[in-house]
Order: sequence, then C-alpha cells, then structure tokens
Amino acid sequence: MRRPSSPGSLWHAVAAAADRSRRSLWGAEASVELAELSERSSLGDGRDALCGRSVLLATVDQLIATLALIELDGVARRIVLCPPDLPPEHIDFVIAVAEIDACVVDRAGPPAHAERVGCVIACYPETRPAALATGDGVPTEWVLLTSGTTGLPKLVAHNFATLTAPIQLGGPLAQPAVWSTFYDIRRYGGLQILLRALLGGGSMVLSSTHEPVGEFLCRAARHGITHVSGTPSHWRRALMSPAARHIDPRYVRLSGEIADQAILDRLTAFFPRAGIAHAFASTEAGVAFEVGDGRAGFPAQLIGQPGAVVEMKVVEGSLRIRSPRTALGYLGGDDAPLAAPDGFVDTGDMVEQRGERCFFVGRMGGIINVGGQKVHPEEVEAVINTHPSVDMVVVRSRRSPITGAIAVADVVLKDGFRPDADAEMLKRDIVAFCRRALPAHKVPGVIRFVPSLDVTGAGKLARR
Repeated sequence: MRRPSSPGSLWHAVAAAADRSRRSLWGAEASVELAELSERSSLGDGRDALCGRSVLLATVDQLIATLALIELDGVARRIVLCPPDLPPEHIDFVIAVAEIDACVVDRAGPPAHAERVGCVIACYPETRPAALATGDGVPTEWVLLTSGTTGLPKLVAHNFATLTAPIQLGGPLAQPAVWSTFYDIRRYGGLQILLRALLGGGSMVLSSTHEPVGEFLCRAARHGITHVSGTPSHWRRALMSPAARHIDPRYVRLSGEIADQAILDRLTAFFPRAGIAHAFASTEAGVAFEVGDGRAGFPAQLIGQPGAVVEMKVVEGSLRIRSPRTALGYLGGDDAPLAAPDGFVDTGDMVEQRGERCFFVGRMGGIINVGGQKVHPEEVEAVINTHPSVDMVVVRSRRSPITGAIAVADVVLKDGFRPDADAEMLKRDIVAFCRRALPAHKVPGVIRFVPSLDVTGAGKLARR
C-alpha cells in the first residue's frame, strides 16, 4: 500500500511525532502506543483493499475508529465517520449519498448494513508489523454527519486542512498533555480534541459510548488527564458524580452548547488550578473562537473584523461565519448550499449584543411562541441554572389553549429528586427567581422536578 509522504495527512503527523516522549491512546478496553503506528498496522492484510475507496467507518469502539482514521487518511478517497447512535433507517441513505464501497468494522462483528457495501475490513487494537511504503497519497475527504431538517442526516465534507486549520501548536498545546473528552471522536467536537492531542504531541483517553460517567472519570484520572473537553451538559453531569474529585485538569474546555455563567463559575470553583475556556464551533463552519476570560458570551469586537482569519457578522440576529475552517460542502446536492455566495455560513445560532459583549440566546429553530412573543429556551435555562438548588434544567414547549404555548422547565436538583411536600414551595421559589430576571412571558408556566435529563449522542440536552 502506498503511504502519503505529504505532511498533510494524519498518518504522517503521527509518524513524525513517533520519536517524542512516550504517547498513547487509551480506550476503555485496550490501548496503543502511538510510536507503533509508524511501523505497524491495525488493519492488517485488509488495508490495501481500502485504497481509493469511499469507506464507512462503522466501528463501535472509539479506539478502533481512531486507529482506522490514522491509517486511512491519505489512502481512502473518502472516510465517513458513522456515530454509533445513527438510526439504522439512515444507514442506506448514507451509503447511497456517500457512494460507500467499503466498510471498516471492529471485533464486535459487522453491523447488518456492512454486507451491502461489498468490501468489509476488520480493524483491531492489536497492531501487527507491516511494510509501510511511502507515496504521493490521495486527497481524503472526511465526512461528518449532522442533523438535517428532514430528519435524515446531512453529510458534511471536510479535509485534513479544514479540520486542522483551528489548531495552533501553542497555548494549551505548548506542553505535552494528556487529553480527554466526553465527546465521541466521530463528531466534530470530539474529532477536534483528538486532532489536538495527535498533532500537539500528547496522549488521549477516549470515552466509551455506554460507559457510566463516574467510571470514565476514574479511568481518565488513572492516566493523569490534563486537558478535558465536553459540552456544558456533559460537565453538569460530570459535576454530579463524586468521581469528578479524582481529576485535576490544567485546562477545561466547553463547546457544543451555550456556556452560561453558572456552569463557568461552577467549573472555576471546582477546578481552581485549571484554565476554563469555552469555544464556539459548528460542523459546517468549523471553530470560530475560544474565550478564556471566565465570562459567558464573547467580546463584541470579534464581530465585523474584515480580513480576520475568522470573519463573523450577525444578520437578523443569526451569527454567520467565513473562514478557511469551513467545510468543503454537503454531499448529495439536495441540501441548500453550505455557504452563501459571499462565503458566509449561517450557523442558525442567535446572538444579542449587550454593551461590549455578545451573548448566544438560542437556536433559530428552537423558539417557543408564547402569545406571539418569542422565548428562547436557553435564555430561561441560563437563569434557572443560577438558582442555588438547581443542578441542571431543560426548557421545552407545551401547548396552551390561551397563549398557544407555554414554557415548561424540567429541573434536576442538587440534593436529588424531590417528590415531597416541600417540593411545591421550592417550585414557587424558582418561579419567583425567574420573575426577578425575566419578562413575564419568559417565566415557565410549569416547573417539574425530575431525577435526570436525557443527553443526545452529541452531548447536548435532548429537547424533543
């Protein structure tokens, strides 16, 4: 098999760092030293069969997925990163749109759809000696899946250059690090952290889809993690676990959801030695910025800077981004163009400027219409999350015969589920708390105490 000789491939980046201090990838059940990957293969004899193909990466285990990514970039024509929670009914759509003609699976065995693509190759954590000839390589598309408006996923195409454009080998990357993330690496947020670890000379502890939060934190602590990433929902759930006391990171990063002041303050207090940063990114637009001053929102001066590496503007309240980090486009052609003719991508995230700061208030499609007035669920959640008795909250819409809809808040309490008589008093207190901070139409009409909240495979609150 011909290996890419250009530095513009993930395999080359890993091989070039092989002479650095001992670095590893740790999965839930196995681990691999990165130096092995310059001379050994996890795909074995099946590797040559994948050259120039459009490959569906359909493994269950994240370590196996990572090894396959390292081996296939610069070899496969296209790699489609299939998250493990992709509904089976969407698989045929992905196979057709991405012109899949090969599939990589792990030792758990091929999924039901694998036989439809003809070529099925198993990948294992046990690497084997292999002759790795260099060559010109092939330009590989990396395809990530994101939710579509029709229910079917959108297939967003990147390449090594667009995915690594946000990564600067400085700041958190200046010293060897042990990275970890609650994200799955087959989603944009998790893939960014994996690339930071591999390109920055660090190691990484990979999460596992069905691993309880406490077990993951204990495992991460055993490997001495220094840099950790997740959504605000990931972090709220982590802080509920006693195992959070076992980790002592130097750097904590939030992305994927609005980072309100409550979660930033909680993390600052819980990890006093760590730098706390929150970033904004989308699968289509890439990473826009990172804020590390401990405050919610971002400086308004970032908006409207012509010639900046990442240009941002706000049109009708929605943030739009243009940068070299933007994806190449959608596969298939049925979707609207990824970017407008001027190159800006509409993120659909709504922004309000207050003084010298801009704040995210919610998604364009997530507004609750209460008597003709708009309510962003995230704005209400940001207020309730600051209540001293609240650990976590999600706000949803419920139909109302009077106003058309009302906001309903499902709340997880810090001292646990409260079905007792005192619960009604606490509900009234939370409503009063909201009335002091919000206009009347944004105050939840119903407060419900629940033992837990569902989180999607992307680490975001499940709102439907």
